[in-house]
Amino acid sequence: MSQYELIAPCHFGMEAVLKKEIQDLGYQIVKTEDGKVTFTGDKDAFVRANLFLRTAERVLWKVGSFRAETFDELFEGTKKLPWEEYLSPDAKFWVAKATSIRSKLFSGSDIQSIVKKAIVERLKFKYRMEWFPETGSEFPLRVSLLKDEVTIGIDTSGESLHKRGYRKLTSKAPLTETLAAAIIMLTPWNKDRLLVDPFCGSGTIPIEAAMIGANIAPGLNRSFTAKSWSDILPAKLWSEAEEEAREGIRRDIEMNIQGYDMDKDIVAAARRNAKLAGVDQWIHFQQRELKDLQSSKKYGFIITNPPYGERLEDKAAMPLLYRQIGQAFSALDSWSLYLLSGYEEAERYIGRKADRNRKIYNGMLRTYLYQFLGPKPPRPRYPS
Repeated sequence: MSQYELIAPCHFGMEAVLKKEIQDLGYQIVKTEDGKVTFTGDKDAFVRANLFLRTAERVLWKVGSFRAETFDELFEGTKKLPWEEYLSPDAKFWVAKATSIRSKLFSGSDIQSIVKKAIVERLKFKYRMEWFPETGSEFPLRVSLLKDEVTIGIDTSGESLHKRGYRKLTSKAPLTETLAAAIIMLTPWNKDRLLVDPFCGSGTIPIEAAMIGANIAPGLNRSFTAKSWSDILPAKLWSEAEEEAREGIRRDIEMNIQGYDMDKDIVAAARRNAKLAGVDQWIHFQQRELKDLQSSKKYGFIITNPPYGERLEDKAAMPLLYRQIGQAFSALDSWSLYLLSGYEEAERYIGRKADRNRKIYNGMLRTYLYQFLGPKPPRPRYPS
C-alpha cells in the first residue's frame, strides 16, 4: 500500500499535542519541528487527518523540499520536483500562500510567482503542452521557507481546520478552535470533571471541551478541498471515515461545563454556537462577573483566556482584573487553573507563581499558558 508524506502545521508550542493526536490515529511521525509535524500514512490519512485532528491548522500533501538562497535556485529546485505525479493536465493550481522565516528570500508575492512559473515549465515539458485549461480539480499550493529550506505542499484542507463550522458569531478577540482544543488537551481535564471558563466569549473553550468529551470529530460538519479529488481519493474513503466519526460520538454521557461572560449578547452568541456544534446539552452559559465565580464542588478546572491588555488603553485595567482572578481562584479549594495570557505580570497580580508555564504563540503574539495545579481527586474505592 502506497505511503504518502503529509505535513500538519500547528500553533508554535503545541507540536507535542499534535504529534500525539497523529500517533493516536495510527500514523508514523517523520519529524516534529517548530510549528509543524510531518507524518506518513496511506490514502486514509488524507481523509482521517482532516476529519479527526483537533489541533492541526491544515493538512498538506508534501511535494518536496530543497535549499534556495536565490530566486534562480528557487525556480530550479521547484522545477526538479515531479509535479506530473501530483497534477493532471487539467488541474487548477495556484500558490495560495508563501511564508518566509529567517531566509534570504522573503518576498511572498515573488516566491509565489516564481514557484508557479517553475511548475508550469515542468508540466509543459512532461505533458508536451503549451497551455493548460485548469478546468479540473483545485490544488492550492503552500510554500514555506525556514532558514533557506524550501518546503512545498498541496493543501488538502482548503479553509483552515480551525473553522469547524459552528462559530458563526464571535467576540472581539476570539481564541481559535484549534488553540482552544490544544490548551484543553494539555490539561488533565476529562469529561467527568467540572470545567469553568469565566471569560468564555463566544464559547470556544467550553464548546471544544464538550466536543472532546463527547468524541465529536471536529471536521464532521465542514468540507475539504481534497474531497473533490475523486481520481485520487475515492468517495468511499470519505463516507467510511465520516461513518467512523458518527459512530464514535458518545451522546449518552454527562458533563458539567460552564461558561460565563459579562456581556449578555456574547453569552447569547455562545449559546447559539454551542447549538450549532451539537453540544448545547452539556454546557451552561450564563451572564456573570468574575467576582461571582464560586462553587461548592471539588477538583474543578478553570481553563480560560482572559483579556491581557493588547491595546495600550486596556493596560491600566489589567492589575485589578488579574487580582480578581487570583482572589476567585484562591477561594476554590482543590481546583486547578489553566490560563492563557500575554500579560507579563499575570503571576504577580494573581498572587501566586504558576507551577508550570508554557510559551505558546497565538498568531504572532507570544503568550504563556500559566498552570496552577490543584490536587488530584482520590481514587474511588471499590468493595473488596
